[in-house]
Amino acid sequence: MSDVKRVYAFREGDASMKFVLGGKGANLAEMTKLGLPVPPGFTITCQASVEYYEADPPAFPEGLAEEVAEHVADLESQMGKTLGDPDDPLLVSVRSGSPFSMPGMMDTVLNLGLTDTSLQGIIAQTGNERFAWDSYRRFIQMFSKVVLDVEGDLFENVMNKMKHDRDVKTDTELSAEDLRELCDTFKGIVADHVSADEFPELAVDGKVAFPQDVDAQLRLAIEAVFKSWNNRRARDYRKMERIPDDLGTAVNIQAMVFGNKGDSSATGVAFTRDPADGTNEFYGDFLVNAQGEDVVAGIRNTTPIAELHDVMPEVARELDEVFRTLENHYRDMCDIEFTIEQGKLWMLQTRVGKRTARAALKIAVDMVDEGLITKEEAVLRVNPEQLDQLLHPQFDLDADYDVLTKGLNASPGAAVGEVVFTADAAEAAAEEGRDVILVRWETTPDDLHGMVAAKGILTSHGGKTSHAAVVARGMGKPCVCGAEALRIDAAGKKVTVAGTDVTLAEGDVISIDGTTGNVVLGAVELVAPKVSGDFDTILGWADEYRRLGVRANADTPDDAALGRKFGAAGIGLCRTEHMFLGDRKGIVQDMILAHDDAGRDAALAKLLDVQVEDYLGIFEAMDGLPVTVRLLDPPLHEFLDDPRELAIEIARAECAGASADELAPKRKLLERIDHLSEANPMLGLRGCRLGIMHPEIYAMQVRAITRAACQLKAGGKDPRPEIMIPLVSISAELEVLRAESEKVIAEVIAECGVEIDIMIGTMIELPRAAVLADRIAESADFFSFGTNDLTQTAFGFSRDDIESKFLPRYLERKILPRNPFETVDDGVAALVEMGCVRGRETNPGIKLGVCGEHGGDPDSVRVFHGIGLDYVSCSPYRVPLARLAAAQAVLAEQASASENK
Repeated sequence: MSDVKRVYAFREGDASMKFVLGGKGANLAEMTKLGLPVPPGFTITCQASVEYYEADPPAFPEGLAEEVAEHVADLESQMGKTLGDPDDPLLVSVRSGSPFSMPGMMDTVLNLGLTDTSLQGIIAQTGNERFAWDSYRRFIQMFSKVVLDVEGDLFENVMNKMKHDRDVKTDTELSAEDLRELCDTFKGIVADHVSADEFPELAVDGKVAFPQDVDAQLRLAIEAVFKSWNNRRARDYRKMERIPDDLGTAVNIQAMVFGNKGDSSATGVAFTRDPADGTNEFYGDFLVNAQGEDVVAGIRNTTPIAELHDVMPEVARELDEVFRTLENHYRDMCDIEFTIEQGKLWMLQTRVGKRTARAALKIAVDMVDEGLITKEEAVLRVNPEQLDQLLHPQFDLDADYDVLTKGLNASPGAAVGEVVFTADAAEAAAEEGRDVILVRWETTPDDLHGMVAAKGILTSHGGKTSHAAVVARGMGKPCVCGAEALRIDAAGKKVTVAGTDVTLAEGDVISIDGTTGNVVLGAVELVAPKVSGDFDTILGWADEYRRLGVRANADTPDDAALGRKFGAAGIGLCRTEHMFLGDRKGIVQDMILAHDDAGRDAALAKLLDVQVEDYLGIFEAMDGLPVTVRLLDPPLHEFLDDPRELAIEIARAECAGASADELAPKRKLLERIDHLSEANPMLGLRGCRLGIMHPEIYAMQVRAITRAACQLKAGGKDPRPEIMIPLVSISAELEVLRAESEKVIAEVIAECGVEIDIMIGTMIELPRAAVLADRIAESADFFSFGTNDLTQTAFGFSRDDIESKFLPRYLERKILPRNPFETVDDGVAALVEMGCVRGRETNPGIKLGVCGEHGGDPDSVRVFHGIGLDYVSCSPYRVPLARLAAAQAVLAEQASASENK
């Protein structure tokens, strides 16, 4: 037998062991230590599941079966019952539990230990034949779906038919005899749909028989939980939440307690505070005479937790006290599962609860006010990515619409999209660029990929703790649950709305409001939300701790104003090429295609005028804050017509009889476009190379920037422009262009009679520039690392190609841990750090920032803080995330330093 300990009784662990026992097992152990009423049990470690997968083929590690048997014997001794006993059997649950919460993503089996024989012992001990057959029915159904991989709808369809035939609405109205009949039918489903080749140990006369050996039941259930770590929904969830794949899941085996023993029994899921808005009141659902899966699966409509005081007042008061104990102990909002068995309260799980961004902010601020946590802890409690939820659209208050139906407001925010009825349809539509609302009777973990793809989720069943609600809140997706008026025919791809004559077909547009629970036919105008209060409080505290500055990427006055509203300390990237599109594209084309200097100068003069207006608006919006303007970067041919389309147009005109003289201008244009086109334009005539080949373009832009700044300065404003020259890789490029820019700046200052300081720097986006940053820094006032192009050139990737061609495969096979265009790669970060260190060697006062997409990614922000950059720049909506992530980087650094003392 192995010396490695792979199984722990609940009394042996504590909350600090979550990477060994998983979150569920560690918290069960902690509640046991606290003296709370926890059914006894034991936990198989996460490492055991990792070892299971390391074997080829996967298999239990040596000694695990024997260790499990020892702990089963210990549990039997504690309970005074034996698994499979014909007179008084022990029943257990088998549940997953990874180190990080993954609600609903892995598998659970309840009532394990029931057989045709032990069932009679349950009947004898309880005197409740209906309860016994209901428990057996549940076990066969769950075991068959989870362990034997039988389609769950096969069982549900049989149950629904029986309820229809018996003229009853709920499961609880079925008699003991009905349930006995269901058990026999369910066993037949197993025999018909499970391959004897896959489960040879269960084969009888060539068909699989539902297992009557409790040891086989337990072994197969443990293995099924191990396997569930790698099911699709679990992999999708880990990818979405950035949970490592190599942690594995623990398995918790726990003595069963029963919420389905009649009207003095119940089961529920609750939170110590409202996970939707953070209100300090108990929140959740319960069901009388039910088991846990009835609550989370949305099979029956639940009762609000507050009403437990009306049904079972003594137990409700005890539960309230448990809530307070757990919240004070964990110093956080807790998510709790409980069962009441004939008036006795049992705690089955607790964990730090998932919550919306709105709730996270309120809970953090309130707990500081209550003295439970410090401001530093409050800042660390809020996930920066969650702040995105607060920045999503809401229904326009001035919009005129009629509410079609209403459900529970399960996850805040609003969404508009086409109705789809399956997760696959949602995913396919999203790939086509269509916005959709996933409409389901109730979601299951297998729907995760569709939930990710959809703009919002709408279900006709389930409460605020159902799968759809919990997962949607975690993703920040608007969700309306329990809209009971919906009669969904998923197979027929339609839904009728009770009390109306409305029938929705797939593709019809609806709007949902997860904040109110309203469902609307058609598209409702959405507006960006206003953020204040707790949002501002947390970000204000974050600003007290962070060292890293945060700017916005903005190309218009509106974007600049939005960035400033969200706390940006300037603009780190203003892309001038975006100003050359729309109705100005014709002027740019005139400049490019001009036959002589006079024609080019005329076009440049027009561009100068409009560019001055552009910069006036942006500088004024950012008055008193720096604005980094990147001079023209893309190659010129990008402003011209598509040569293929132009060639087709010429061919069609020729076929229609156009003369050579009529076609001559278009042919000349095509010739000019072909001349400008490049085999690899990303590495061709663009950026500073464009400025050197066509100095008149950069001169016009510098003149416009300086003239706009001088006009505002003369009017009493405080413009602070910075000129950024892109794609420099050779120090002489920057030296030449800096000198030419300074000459233009001096001319404009002399013309306007206004003194103004304009910094000139460059974008470091090529590996050579990072390696030789010491030389380039001698001519630069600042560096801004363009990590988008730096990632492309460091890897030799084309961003436009890899994401549709080989990146998914690289991520799937773990060749790359993450998409390097979303989170900065270690190698790219090393180039950034090299550029910083070498730049400061020759120019100690140089200002250093990042302006690529990584500037708004919280994980990348932490890396840039560690490198020692002065600021990051990102889209306006990511500014709050970057502010919070920058503060968390400082606090994490301080905590690490404290631990290492």
